[in-house]
Amino acid sequence: MTRLPPALQPLWPAAKVAHRAASRTAGRVTRSLPVSPDRAVPATATLTSTQTAATEPDAVRVHRCGPPEHAVRDLPVGTPHAMRFWGEVRELEVPERFVLEVADGRLVGDYAATITPGGRLDLQTSPYFRIRGWQEHPIYLRPRLPEATPLDGTTLSLSSQASGRNYYHSLMDTLPRWGVLQEALPGTRPDHVVVSHRTPWDRQLLAMAGIDAHRLVEPVKHLSVRADRLLVPCLNNHHTLAPRWVTQWLRDHLPAQRVSGRPTRLFVTRGAAPHTRRFVREAELMTLLAPLGFERLDPGAVSVQEQIDHFAAAEVVVAPHGAGLANLNFAPAGVRVLELFAPRYLNPGYWAITDNVPDSVYRYLVADPAEPDRPERRMLNVQDDIDIDPRVVLAAVEELLAA
Repeated sequence: MTRLPPALQPLWPAAKVAHRAASRTAGRVTRSLPVSPDRAVPATATLTSTQTAATEPDAVRVHRCGPPEHAVRDLPVGTPHAMRFWGEVRELEVPERFVLEVADGRLVGDYAATITPGGRLDLQTSPYFRIRGWQEHPIYLRPRLPEATPLDGTTLSLSSQASGRNYYHSLMDTLPRWGVLQEALPGTRPDHVVVSHRTPWDRQLLAMAGIDAHRLVEPVKHLSVRADRLLVPCLNNHHTLAPRWVTQWLRDHLPAQRVSGRPTRLFVTRGAAPHTRRFVREAELMTLLAPLGFERLDPGAVSVQEQIDHFAAAEVVVAPHGAGLANLNFAPAGVRVLELFAPRYLNPGYWAITDNVPDSVYRYLVADPAEPDRPERRMLNVQDDIDIDPRVVLAAVEELLAA
């Protein structure tokens, strides 16, 4: 989800290119400004936490836990067939899980950039959307860092580039990092947890995982804290490709509670506001799907637990691409999914989650004018609405039901 107002969402691809260029250009200046060491932006960066620990061994440690993961997923079936996009994202390489520990470590910004006492940016725990190197990190748009607030004891960072942005990132990025902490350092009870808790879904998820029992710090734009002991679990969900352990962890720790009596065929709506990836002809589509037993679900209108329960009961899910589909993590074995896309924006996230569910069946349908040879790196029209003939969708649903 971008942060541009809805009316300006179509400008996002150009805005992102400009943002990266501005960070590169500004960084050449901000890294050389004569400011005190406590306020200076990071002079350099390391690409991996292992490199960071090797560079500053007296202050930085890496606590390793879960093993790396390699997977090659079967290409999904859909229209158009054999899109180049899917071939470029079918292979998943996930590094081992770990927690980075930094003595006298610093967190900066709503993206929670990790900075060592030596003034080094740890890029592996400080990623940012579609940057092509540490010099493009938006921390370099700052002439100097905000004055740091000291935090005693142990501070845990669960925040990242996507903090507070949408339900998908809260579920897939934030919560599993809590699981990594418990895996790497069992029994650790932090004195502070830097994590977004402004939205209703964040507050509900934190309560469900028991994280709200700790002292919470909101990762706002001008956040700057210095921790006696900083713990930063890795972000393992690279490129929204859903490692299998993430789905399993969520199923284990956020179980469904009331599944009986809920509909087994769902159409998941995105609402009616323009530039939100809504399905434009939703009302017409629902008149065709209702006779097949489909019911409309608006995830934003129900609690997180109700979303989980609805998806745990769902045997078939039809939906435009959107964050509510993160609940496919809780779908039963054998679930069937049809995901609807706009022509210029595909995302592999919910195909990957569906593939983690045993015996599942996934199909996609891309609106015209689809571009079969369009590479993954050019999928930038994030908020385009979806307009597909409802009769075409119905035919794809019938094919899915017969699969």
